[in-house]
Amino acid sequence: MTVIKHPNQRVAVLVDVQNLYHSAKHLFSSRVNFKALLEEAVAGRLLVRSLAYVVKAGEMDEEQAFFDALVKAGFEVKSKDLQIFAGGMKKADWDVGLAVDAIRLSNLVDAIILITGDGDFIPLVEFLKMQKGVQVEVAAFGRSASAKLKEAADDFLDLGQNSKFLISISNRSKRIANRNRI
Repeated sequence: MTVIKHPNQRVAVLVDVQNLYHSAKHLFSSRVNFKALLEEAVAGRLLVRSLAYVVKAGEMDEEQAFFDALVKAGFEVKSKDLQIFAGGMKKADWDVGLAVDAIRLSNLVDAIILITGDGDFIPLVEFLKMQKGVQVEVAAFGRSASAKLKEAADDFLDLGQNSKFLISISNRSKRIANRNRI
């Protein structure tokens, strides 16, 4: 499907950082170039809001540097602490928060760009398109993105098809990331 992208179109970008981080790490042994990603997603349109949803895992210095880099790239960072339950189970997702923000923003924009491959967002995509009348675009790594999410979106950008969305991880960074599992 051909989507409309014109300079006066108001857009919001919402990024599931954990989803992108893990996909880039496991598929490409790389990190995400969030600045290039935001620029491509906006595509010369009017950016109303760009939100990056992150989870704090407890590595204060490294995490803060990453969060600062997201802000420098043009994102408002929304964070929550990693929940650790008795028995060691961990929970860290922003699905509901991201969905609520998308619905709230849908009255202010013409298009919402979801940057995630998580199939849990299919009902959100369908609701935004059918009930709110906004164009919904999805960007994610195609190899790890839900096929049904790609189908539900008005447009899909496969981040794995262009190396400008990836930043190579140095051997030192790989050791640190593996040690910290962020």
